[in-house]
Amino acid sequence: MSTNARLFWVLAGFFFAADIAYIVWSLLVSARPAAQTAPQIEWVGAVAIGLTGALSALIAFYIGRIYKSQGGELPEDRLDANIDDGDAEQGFFSPWSWWPIVLASSAALTFLGIAVGPWISFIGVAIFLISIVGWIFEYYRGYFAR
Repeated sequence: MSTNARLFWVLAGFFFAADIAYIVWSLLVSARPAAQTAPQIEWVGAVAIGLTGALSALIAFYIGRIYKSQGGELPEDRLDANIDDGDAEQGFFSPWSWWPIVLASSAALTFLGIAVGPWISFIGVAIFLISIVGWIFEYYRGYFAR
Protein backbone atom coordinates (compact mmCIF):
# COMPACT_ATOMS: atom_id res chain seq x y z
CA MET A 1 0.00 0.00 0.00
CA SER A 2 2.94 2.30 0.52
CA THR A 3 3.70 2.03 -3.18
CA ASN A 4 0.16 3.12 -3.99
CA ALA A 5 0.43 6.09 -1.64
CA ARG A 6 3.70 7.17 -3.26
CA LEU A 7 2.16 6.80 -6.69
CA PHE A 8 -0.76 9.05 -5.78
CA TRP A 9 1.58 11.65 -4.24
CA VAL A 10 3.51 11.70 -7.52
CA LEU A 11 0.24 12.08 -9.43
CA ALA A 12 -0.83 14.93 -7.14
CA GLY A 13 2.46 16.73 -7.77
CA PHE A 14 2.11 16.20 -11.51
CA PHE A 15 -1.43 17.58 -11.59
CA PHE A 16 -0.51 20.63 -9.52
CA ALA A 17 2.44 21.32 -11.84
CA ALA A 18 0.17 20.80 -14.85
CA ASP A 19 -2.33 23.22 -13.33
CA ILE A 20 0.32 25.91 -12.96
CA ALA A 21 1.50 25.30 -16.54
CA TYR A 22 -2.11 25.47 -17.76
CA ILE A 23 -2.71 28.80 -16.03
CA VAL A 24 0.51 30.27 -17.41
CA TRP A 25 -0.30 28.97 -20.88
CA SER A 26 -3.82 30.42 -20.82
CA LEU A 27 -2.40 33.78 -19.72
CA LEU A 28 0.18 33.71 -22.53
CA VAL A 29 -2.36 32.75 -25.19
CA SER A 30 -4.87 35.39 -24.13
CA ALA A 31 -2.16 38.09 -24.00
CA ARG A 32 -1.19 37.73 -27.68
CA PRO A 33 -1.45 40.87 -29.81
CA ALA A 34 -4.07 39.19 -31.99
CA ALA A 35 -6.40 38.77 -29.02
CA GLN A 36 -6.44 42.50 -28.22
CA THR A 37 -7.77 41.87 -24.70
CA ALA A 38 -6.31 41.75 -21.23
CA PRO A 39 -4.76 38.43 -20.18
CA GLN A 40 -7.35 36.12 -18.66
CA ILE A 41 -7.24 32.74 -16.97
CA GLU A 42 -9.35 29.99 -18.43
CA TRP A 43 -11.03 28.95 -15.17
CA VAL A 44 -12.79 25.74 -16.13
CA GLY A 45 -9.64 23.85 -17.05
CA ALA A 46 -7.61 25.41 -14.23
CA VAL A 47 -10.15 24.40 -11.60
CA ALA A 48 -10.62 20.92 -13.09
CA ILE A 49 -6.89 20.15 -13.15
CA GLY A 50 -6.42 21.66 -9.68
CA LEU A 51 -9.25 19.56 -8.26
CA THR A 52 -7.77 16.47 -9.89
CA GLY A 53 -4.53 17.17 -8.03
CA ALA A 54 -6.46 17.72 -4.80
CA LEU A 55 -8.29 14.42 -5.25
CA SER A 56 -4.99 12.61 -5.88
CA ALA A 57 -3.53 14.17 -2.72
CA LEU A 58 -6.63 13.16 -0.74
CA ILE A 59 -6.38 9.54 -1.93
CA ALA A 60 -2.63 9.47 -1.21
CA PHE A 61 -3.18 10.80 2.31
CA TYR A 62 -5.94 8.28 2.99
CA ILE A 63 -3.96 5.31 1.68
CA GLY A 64 -0.89 6.41 3.66
CA ARG A 65 -2.88 6.70 6.89
CA ILE A 66 -4.50 3.30 6.36
CA TYR A 67 -1.09 1.75 5.69
CA LYS A 68 0.34 3.17 8.91
CA SER A 69 -2.63 2.10 11.02
CA GLN A 70 -2.75 -1.37 9.46
CA GLY A 71 0.57 -2.44 10.92
CA GLY A 72 1.35 -5.05 8.28
CA GLU A 73 2.24 -5.08 4.64
CA LEU A 74 0.03 -6.30 1.86
CA PRO A 75 1.26 -9.06 -0.45
CA GLU A 76 1.64 -6.48 -3.24
CA ASP A 77 4.31 -4.68 -1.20
CA ARG A 78 6.43 -7.73 -0.43
CA LEU A 79 9.07 -8.92 -2.88
CA ASP A 80 8.83 -12.56 -1.72
CA ALA A 81 5.02 -12.82 -2.03
CA ASN A 82 3.30 -15.26 -4.36
CA ILE A 83 0.34 -14.44 -6.56
CA ASP A 84 -1.89 -16.67 -4.42
CA ASP A 85 -1.16 -14.58 -1.32
CA GLY A 86 -3.30 -11.75 -2.62
CA ASP A 87 -6.33 -13.86 -3.52
CA ALA A 88 -9.36 -12.99 -1.46
CA GLU A 89 -12.52 -15.00 -1.06
CA GLN A 90 -14.89 -13.86 -3.78
CA GLY A 91 -17.96 -15.80 -2.68
CA PHE A 92 -19.88 -18.61 -4.25
CA PHE A 93 -21.72 -18.20 -7.52
CA SER A 94 -23.59 -20.85 -9.44
CA PRO A 95 -21.98 -21.46 -12.81
CA TRP A 96 -25.20 -22.94 -14.20
CA SER A 97 -27.59 -20.24 -12.97
CA TRP A 98 -29.76 -18.40 -15.49
CA TRP A 99 -30.97 -15.81 -12.98
CA PRO A 100 -28.18 -13.25 -13.64
CA ILE A 101 -29.21 -13.15 -17.30
CA VAL A 102 -32.82 -12.50 -16.29
CA LEU A 103 -31.64 -9.78 -13.88
CA ALA A 104 -29.63 -8.10 -16.63
CA SER A 105 -32.64 -8.27 -18.95
CA SER A 106 -34.86 -6.69 -16.30
CA ALA A 107 -32.32 -3.88 -15.80
CA ALA A 108 -32.23 -3.33 -19.56
CA LEU A 109 -36.03 -3.15 -19.67
CA THR A 110 -36.12 -0.72 -16.76
CA PHE A 111 -33.63 1.65 -18.38
CA LEU A 112 -35.35 1.28 -21.73
CA GLY A 113 -38.56 2.31 -19.99
CA ILE A 114 -36.85 5.39 -18.57
CA ALA A 115 -35.74 6.35 -22.08
CA VAL A 116 -38.83 5.36 -24.09
CA GLY A 117 -41.92 5.03 -21.94
CA PRO A 118 -42.52 4.63 -18.22
CA TRP A 119 -44.86 1.68 -18.63
CA ILE A 120 -41.93 -0.50 -19.74
CA SER A 121 -40.14 0.31 -16.48
CA PHE A 122 -42.98 -1.24 -14.47
CA ILE A 123 -42.55 -4.48 -16.39
CA GLY A 124 -38.78 -4.37 -15.85
CA VAL A 125 -39.16 -3.80 -12.09
CA ALA A 126 -41.66 -6.66 -11.82
CA ILE A 127 -39.29 -9.02 -13.65
CA PHE A 128 -36.45 -7.78 -11.45
CA LEU A 129 -38.34 -8.62 -8.26
CA ILE A 130 -39.18 -12.11 -9.51
CA SER A 131 -35.64 -12.80 -10.69
CA ILE A 132 -33.92 -11.53 -7.54
CA VAL A 133 -36.13 -13.77 -5.41
CA GLY A 134 -35.40 -16.67 -7.74
CA TRP A 135 -31.65 -16.08 -7.57
CA ILE A 136 -31.61 -15.75 -3.79
CA PHE A 137 -33.70 -18.87 -3.19
CA GLU A 138 -32.09 -20.94 -5.94
CA TYR A 139 -30.60 -23.44 -3.49
CA TYR A 140 -33.71 -23.82 -1.36
CA ARG A 141 -35.67 -26.00 -3.77
CA GLY A 142 -35.24 -28.39 -6.65
CA TYR A 143 -32.23 -30.53 -7.51
CA PHE A 144 -29.68 -28.34 -5.69
CA ALA A 145 -31.69 -27.82 -2.48
CA ARG A 146 -29.66 -27.93 0.72
